[in-house]
Order: sequence, then C-alpha cells, then structure tokens
Amino acid sequence: MKPLNELLQTRLAQGPVPAAEVMALGLYHPEHGYYRRAEGPWGFAGKDYYTALDLGPLLGQTLALRLEAAWERLDRPARFTALEPGAGRGWLGRDLLNAVSGPFAEALVYVHRDDNPAAKAAAEAALAPFLAANRAQFAAESEALEPFLGAVFSNELFDALPAQPWRWDGERWTREVLTTGGPQWQAADPGEAGAWFAAHTDGLEPRDGSVWCESLPALVRDLAAPLEAGLFLAVDYGESVDRLLAKGADLRRFKAHGVDGRWHEDLGEADLTADVDFTRLAHLLEGHRFMGLGHVELSKWIRTHAPLDQWGAQWLTLPEADRKARTENLLQLTLPGMMGSRFRVLEGWKG
Repeated sequence: MKPLNELLQTRLAQGPVPAAEVMALGLYHPEHGYYRRAEGPWGFAGKDYYTALDLGPLLGQTLALRLEAAWERLDRPARFTALEPGAGRGWLGRDLLNAVSGPFAEALVYVHRDDNPAAKAAAEAALAPFLAANRAQFAAESEALEPFLGAVFSNELFDALPAQPWRWDGERWTREVLTTGGPQWQAADPGEAGAWFAAHTDGLEPRDGSVWCESLPALVRDLAAPLEAGLFLAVDYGESVDRLLAKGADLRRFKAHGVDGRWHEDLGEADLTADVDFTRLAHLLEGHRFMGLGHVELSKWIRTHAPLDQWGAQWLTLPEADRKARTENLLQLTLPGMMGSRFRVLEGWKG
C-alpha cells in the first residue's frame, strides 16, 4: 500500500476525515505530498496540468507593465521588490525579468518563494542569469521577510490551499468527509464559515454551497505584513462568494490533464484544487490596509493593460513560428471559453 494511503487508513479507523484534511495530506505531507515530489507536474505530455506560463510569455509581459506602473506610483524607489509566493518553476519571474528594461529593470529585484523541491530546482535553471546578476533571489516559506516597497503577486497560489466543501441540504449545513465507504456529506456546525455564507446570500437553496479555507487569513497576514506600500496581485481560479454559493463549489482533482471530483483518490499523485473566494480574499486584504480592491477576468485584465496593437505590430517582424506562438498565446488568454476566461485577477493597493 502507498504511504499516504496507509496514513489515511489509520486516520479513517478513528472516524470520518474532513475533505480539507485529506487535501492537506495529499498535497503537503512533508515526505509524500504532491507538492513535495522531486519531479514537477507542470507541462504537457506525461504531466498533470499546464498553466498560462506554458503557453508563452504574455502573462509575464503584462505583469511587467503593471509592476512598472506600481513603481511609478511609488515615486520610483531605488529598490522595488517583487515577491512571488508559490512561485513554482520561476517562469513568471523569468518572463517578468526578461520584459523589463531601463531604470525600472535596475530597481527591480524578484524574490522566488516556494519550498517545493521540484519548483526550486526548475527555478534555479530558469532564473540562472538573473540570480548571477543579483536581480533575483530565493526566500524560504519559513523565512521572515524584511519590510519592503514593491509588490506581492501570485499565479495559482490560493486555489492550492486546503479547503473544506460545505453544502446546504435545505435544513442544515453539511460538510464533505471521507469515510471507509467513500465520500459522504454529514451534518456539522460550520461556525465562522456558516456566518460568512449567510451574510453573502439572499437565500439558500438545497445543494447551494462553497468551500472554506481555514488557513487563508494566516497566509494573507504573512504576505501583507512586510509590504509597506505597493501592489497586491493574484491570478487564480475562483469567483465572488455569492456565485460560488450558487454553483456549489467543490474540490477538483487534476491528473494526466483530466479533471474530476475524485479528490480522495491517488493521494500524493494528483493535484487538488478549490475555487478561491475572491470576496473573502479582498475582505482579508482590507483588514491589512489594502484599498481599491477588485477582480476581473484574466482576459479583460490582459486586454485592459497590455498594448495589444503595439505588440501585434512588433510580432510582424518575428519568424513565422515565433509569430504564430505569440498569437496563440494571446488567443488563449483573451478569447471566450479559453484559459483567460477561467481565471480572475485581483488587484489592491497599500500605502
């Protein structure tokens, strides 16, 4: 039997296990967790999922424009720190650093924060020239960060936090648990989650529900505290709390580019994700003095902030294969029904 299954069976012998605990075990067990493996899951053939970074550099190039605008708003400090928690392979940092130039490039220092061994190894390769030039550096997740001016940004960070699904059955709240017979919905006291859901709906119907991330406040506090002034930006799956409640948000499993709800299977060998409650994320950030918080579809964010006409003209000078790749990258991020419409971007400003 696989190590995580053995641990889970021991736990199940004591009673039902909440789905959030199963997700935490599968993703973050220090030895056997999915995000602690030596080989990364990102990419196409033979991998579990791909991200916007596998499609090309346009996300990083648009991010570069937003960070430079933040630098200007801060009156061009000599050092602008761009912290990326859950930074994975460092590809977003690489694309960002490749895209900047001039005085902003001289001020920008990119900080990669991710304890995943596969991520760290891949990032060392991707960021090698920038590390050598002291334009990029690593920070451990346990490392206390010194106060800084700049930005905190992430791509698919918050959807990987262990989350507990809750569902209204018409009379009471139930939570999803794993039993020896498989997943079940059992009545339980939702506590703070129930109060949050009730405050953000004008009435519940049977099967309405959402997910509740217990660790979200601590992570937001960890990321917000050292940022003295600057931009907070998150790209992720998710929606407003009322929309999540109406659709009955649940956990998803990604394996071999397939997506299903079998979150309890293949622990340690499949990615597990949950929709992000952007309403709650914004509420928590407000408590740390962030203002102007709002979230939009990634596709709209790209169309709003990227100089697409200028880029299109520049691409005409590229070799045909490169021009085609850039065009496909743009279409994936902006066309309805593609990746750009499945993600949202939240922004807020502090200071």
